[in-house]
Amino acid sequence: MKKIAVITGASSGMGREFVYAIDKDMELDELWVIARREDRLLELQPQVRAKIRPVVLDLLDRNSLSQFKALLDIEKPEVRVLVNAAGFGLFGTYTEMDMEKQLEIIDLNDRALTGMTYITLPYMPNGAQIYNMGSMSSFQPVPYINVYGASKAYVLSFSKALRVELAERNIRVMAVCPGWIKTEFFSHAIHDNTVSYFNRYYGPKEVIEKAVKDMHRNKPVSILGLPERLQVLGVKLLPTRFVLKTWCKQQKKPFKY
Repeated sequence: MKKIAVITGASSGMGREFVYAIDKDMELDELWVIARREDRLLELQPQVRAKIRPVVLDLLDRNSLSQFKALLDIEKPEVRVLVNAAGFGLFGTYTEMDMEKQLEIIDLNDRALTGMTYITLPYMPNGAQIYNMGSMSSFQPVPYINVYGASKAYVLSFSKALRVELAERNIRVMAVCPGWIKTEFFSHAIHDNTVSYFNRYYGPKEVIEKAVKDMHRNKPVSILGLPERLQVLGVKLLPTRFVLKTWCKQQKKPFKY
């Protein structure tokens, strides 16, 4: 039985960086990399040891999950790692953004992640690993990124609860919750100046390297950077009104609550 990792959103950004990190961290037969563009998936092969298996799917398509399940049922691999990295967000005023796009954020960030996990779990042995991409917005409501932030709050809650349920099988589940990262995410998310204050950026490589180390330490959540960890602590201790007011002040937006 071949040992594999399954990585969604593998054609760019965090997913692509996960491909490199997982290949370096584990001895695997194949990396099943999922995205819409096959050409970008094939570009990964020269940079990894394991065989790249492109799985061309659009996870916004409701049929994609059944297609992936059929592939698993035929090949019956041992899935040592599942990385749910596919996702996107939009910055802007809720009422001025396209409704269908906002529903797509929920579909990709939450529905697809939940479905991929459910479908893959029967093929995951004891000791397997699940990485779910959250965000610093998982911990607090974020005006002007509100649907994206809410979708990432779901990821964090889902990951923590699933971690408990899978503990008997020794399957580790971790939410990766970074701050601002320099990826293609911003070119898709920003379409105006509604959100303009970004206090610091991290590179995707350092975020993922920290996540892999945290997985080995069996941590439920991976957060890179002392300022980010302090921010999470502050959000837990401070009133929601204060947290929201601070965010709006940073973005130079009026605040009422």
